[in-house]
Amino acid sequence: MSGLGVSGWTLAAQVVNFIILLLLLYFFAYKPVMKMLDERSRKIKDSMEEVQKVKAQAAQTEEEFKKKIEAASKEGQEVIARAMRTGEEARQRAQAEAKQEAQALVEKARVEIQRERAETIGELRQEFADLTVVAAEKVIGKSLDKEAHRQIIDQVLDESANLKKN
Repeated sequence: MSGLGVSGWTLAAQVVNFIILLLLLYFFAYKPVMKMLDERSRKIKDSMEEVQKVKAQAAQTEEEFKKKIEAASKEGQEVIARAMRTGEEARQRAQAEAKQEAQALVEKARVEIQRERAETIGELRQEFADLTVVAAEKVIGKSLDKEAHRQIIDQVLDESANLKKN
């Protein structure tokens, strides 16, 4: 090998130096660098897992929020529907009460009209009977028994009223 310009001892010393250098680099550089890279990889992996947990928690919170909003909306609609039903029932009760009051007033007015009509007819009969008695006295020239004359007039009036009804 000396023909090539390589000395055996120098080559052996360089190989030994190279192996020592490799061992030193392995223990003092490669292992710490690999340890640091493994640690960093583990931290990244942990961070990714934490991100996934946070995403899952955010999705769960968002879903719960949507459910609460939906429940609140449904409850609000129920309250509105209940208020509308209550209002409609109150309106119907008020209408029914107003209708009953109107019917009562109409009935009261009918009774009052019937009473006044009967009263007026009675007064007219009385006046007619009195006028007839006075007229008969003037025609006959003497006073008749008013009570007997009144009975005759009432009988004639009743008969004429019955004839008009038929």
